[in-house]
Amino acid sequence: MERIKRSVSLYAHATSVALEPEFWAVIDAYIIDTEQSLARFIAVHDDARLAQGYDASLSSYLRVWVVRQLTQTAPS
Repeated sequence: MERIKRSVSLYAHATSVALEPEFWAVIDAYIIDTEQSLARFIAVHDDARLAQGYDASLSSYLRVWVVRQLTQTAPS
């Protein structure tokens, strides 16, 4: 599966995140619903990743976030 790379500026530094389209679809829907920019979303989650001592890439952290979002909103 091909990944899509998106670039943003975090704290005046350029960074990019590469995810599969299915993950971007969930993230895009979330940022639209919460009326925030992609850069803000990435910054918040990168800060959380670092604060939690998550020992993996930002892309991996976001994949886990998406799975958790889908699990929380899935009908029982």
